Amino acid sequence: MKVSELARRAGVTAETVRHYTREGLLNPVKDPDNGYHRYAQQDLNRLSFIQRARTLGFSLGEIGNILEHADLGDSPCPLVRDLLAARLPEIRQRIEHLQALADRMEQALRAWQDMPDGTPDGHSLCRLIESVPVPGPRPEETP
Repeated sequence: MKVSELARRAGVTAETVRHYTREGLLNPVKDPDNGYHRYAQQDLNRLSFIQRARTLGFSLGEIGNILEHADLGDSPCPLVRDLLAARLPEIRQRIEHLQALADRMEQALRAWQDMPDGTPDGHSLCRLIESVPVPGPRPEETP
């Protein structure tokens, strides 16, 4: 099948198929008559696998490593478990940082509710932002 058919059947764009092909995640054969890439059912299966792996947050590099293990006949499952186990604490920390950001934004909106708008005058750009306290260094930024 051609790029467009594979993309349609997988529910992705043709550019996504081309990108994954350039990254080496899909391995089509070249049609000797016209040089077009021809994809097989196996490529559709791999594309479906790639989509599932992406929903779990795996990078394309990690997915390539997983596929390489599978292509060699080795079970990639231990690698998958290890990658996910290592990533989960990072994701939880990012969620905490994003929740703290959301809390600061909500606090700022409440504080700004009754503040008048200002006009830049050479000393002030936006009094709303300038009313926010300057944060101290985060623990990971201290020497």
